Amino acid sequence: MDLGLGGRVALVMASTSGLGAATAAALAAEGARVVVTGRSPERASAVAGGLVDAVAIAADINEPGGIQHLVEETVSRLGEPDIVVLNGPGPSPSSASDMTPKHAAQAMDLLLMPQLEVLNRTVPGMRGRGWGRVLAIGSGGVEAPIPMLTASNVGRAALSAYLKTLAGEVAANGVTVNMLLPGRIATARVESLDAAAAERSGQSPDDVRARSEQALPAGRYGTADEFGAVAAFLCSQQAAYVTGSRVRCDGGMLQNL
Repeated sequence: MDLGLGGRVALVMASTSGLGAATAAALAAEGARVVVTGRSPERASAVAGGLVDAVAIAADINEPGGIQHLVEETVSRLGEPDIVVLNGPGPSPSSASDMTPKHAAQAMDLLLMPQLEVLNRTVPGMRGRGWGRVLAIGSGGVEAPIPMLTASNVGRAALSAYLKTLAGEVAANGVTVNMLLPGRIATARVESLDAAAAERSGQSPDDVRARSEQALPAGRYGTADEFGAVAAFLCSQQAAYVTGSRVRCDGGMLQNL
């Protein structure tokens, strides 16, 4: 299937590793012109160098001026973004009992505020051109809060609420807005969460992973490439009537449909 992405400019946040890198690769394979970005110039260049048509732009979106620099460089080097994939690192694990107002503010600063600025700088252009795709890489915790990931649950839920509201405002302009929810995908982030769980429980990381896999209907962790393929479809021309939706790529992890 031709996803109709040839020549589209895709800005993929935090795309030097994990789900972001897999999404960038899937979009590039479909003919999109991809911006690979992250804080490390070396890592961004290494990932971009392995893709068909990609550029590397190093930026720290949590620093003042970081997002402005990123968007302006994207426009200068490739043109106005047609696709924006929101992604970023999650907060450290913590219990609800330990969460403070300061922690909540930090979650918003990490998982909501930078995303708002990126969209404020890119969505108006999409609306004006009559075509655009916004896809946020979220978490299953948006639908079923995950124990010990309180800050992530709160921050990503806030972003989800904003995106749903935005989707209704821009749908008539040919812009779709969706969130893709990973489950247990084999990435460095999930490895670190398994390691933290192992330390709390006194088990080995391998034992934690084995127990997690046994609890999944699919019986295994997903791969980043599997996730990237779903992300690319949601950014495609064929997905033009899918908007305001949360889509799971989790091997059946959540118990509700």
